[in-house]
Amino acid sequence: MAAPEGRNVTAAYTAPFLVYVGMMLLPLSPQLLYPIRFIVVAGVLLFLSRPYVQLRPSYTIASIAIGIGVFVIWIAPDLLFDYRHHWLFDNPVIGSAQSSLAPALREDKFFLLFRVLSSVVLVPVLEELFWRGWLMRWLINTDFRKVLPGTYQARAFWLVALLFAVEHGPYWEVGLLAGILYNWWIVRTKNLGDCILAHAVTNAILAVYVLSRAQWQYWL
Repeated sequence: MAAPEGRNVTAAYTAPFLVYVGMMLLPLSPQLLYPIRFIVVAGVLLFLSRPYVQLRPSYTIASIAIGIGVFVIWIAPDLLFDYRHHWLFDNPVIGSAQSSLAPALREDKFFLLFRVLSSVVLVPVLEELFWRGWLMRWLINTDFRKVLPGTYQARAFWLVALLFAVEHGPYWEVGLLAGILYNWWIVRTKNLGDCILAHAVTNAILAVYVLSRAQWQYWL
């Protein structure tokens, strides 16, 4: 049986992601769900994850550049080719590249504030904690504390990249490329903080792009 501290450390890396995803099942309107979920998950990160997790980047400029690169990877294919209606990217299993946001929500500044805050502040932290901070190490050794962040093992590297792709539904192909790049970056830096910064930059630029160009399809 794992020691209590072991359970606490595992929860520090996994609970924010699980709570964030689990709260999607609540029968709440988006106007209520986003602010409530932001407050709850921020509290989980602050009180559960903060004592165990180092979030400071080591390569700030390079991490920002990686984040910009992932943003370009995310939108460039759609600017060059019209392929989102192909069955590989539009089917009942993965969904379609169409926003679920009702027109009224796109004009609701309070909702949009928490949508952006969730995307830029919460999601990069909770996803990087889960995917590259925990799962990528757990797949190497179930006592993941014995595995240094950024340790490379082919099976763990590619499985996490594939699962990261699946998480992004109809954008699975750019999700896969993003997952590979983020995985490579933690292998290169050995520092989760750099991946969090890169991920936050990607999401921040994407949020600006969505709002300024009305490209709502990127917010499923």
